[in-house]
Amino acid sequence: MTIYRLGYVAMSVHVKNSSPSKTMTYTSFSQHADREAAIRKLENIANTNIENSLRLLKHNKAFGISLFRLSSRLIPLATHKDLEDWDFINPTKEMLQELGNYAIRNDMRIDFHPDHFVVLNSPKSEVVKSSVKNLKYHFDLLNAMGLNPRHRCVLHTGGSYGNKENALERFIENWGRMSQRLQQMIILENDDKTFNTEDVLYLSEKLAVPHVFDIHHHQANNNNLDWTIYWDRIIKTWSDSKFPVKIHLSSPKSEKQFRHHADYVDPKMFLSFIHEVKGSVDTVDCMIEAKKKDDALFQLVRELKEDKSIKWINESTFELN
Repeated sequence: MTIYRLGYVAMSVHVKNSSPSKTMTYTSFSQHADREAAIRKLENIANTNIENSLRLLKHNKAFGISLFRLSSRLIPLATHKDLEDWDFINPTKEMLQELGNYAIRNDMRIDFHPDHFVVLNSPKSEVVKSSVKNLKYHFDLLNAMGLNPRHRCVLHTGGSYGNKENALERFIENWGRMSQRLQQMIILENDDKTFNTEDVLYLSEKLAVPHVFDIHHHQANNNNLDWTIYWDRIIKTWSDSKFPVKIHLSSPKSEKQFRHHADYVDPKMFLSFIHEVKGSVDTVDCMIEAKKKDDALFQLVRELKEDKSIKWINESTFELN
């Protein structure tokens, strides 16, 4: 028997006026004559974003959703080089603690997925330095929430820069220069163009980092290999984590735009996956990366309920014997 928990990413199409990613551009910030007043405005935006994130968690609780990815844009301009003197944690700490406490009380797994510009295997030292700074920002947010940052930050390997083997080794080299606390925060995902499941498992096994398996990415970048040959290895990368195995779930928008995410998830693809892996682990956490966010989750649930072999625990969690 395996339990499957469904979650979604960052925003809701059902909860109105709940964006957790409201922002201010640096151009707008720099046009303020009073810098301190501009910083207060940034802090107000940040607290609104965190408050909206809490609203989303409350919405999730109503539907039994215990898996959620927070927006990485909670604090506008937090990592900008001209705002390094700004202590963005202190003015947002109260709201961050409330957000973290709510997640803890309701046994919710929340995490982050930093933007594509966070690249640890770049040959440019300034890019790596900026990436590490961004990872520390995520660490500080999790710490302020009162959450153990371990295994809460999904990361891609990066670019190949003309030589994939060298790029993999450069990732390992740059990884060794990071602090252990940041290393422990990261989990690695296969991507849709460059670093496939085999590549990421090489890093995961060498660095003892959990591997987040993305089914859609594997479909787009798999060297014609069946994903099932990797499943046992993927499971083993999670053996030292307090969290269940995590996967990413999405469907191609079309044959022509295969790498783009569709609005909803193909239930036949997902049913094939859950029946294949049932019994291999106690729990699988499935993060839906569809354009329609929570509506894609609700639609998938409605479609899955047609399969009578599935036993529902709540509105987003089920078990399969």
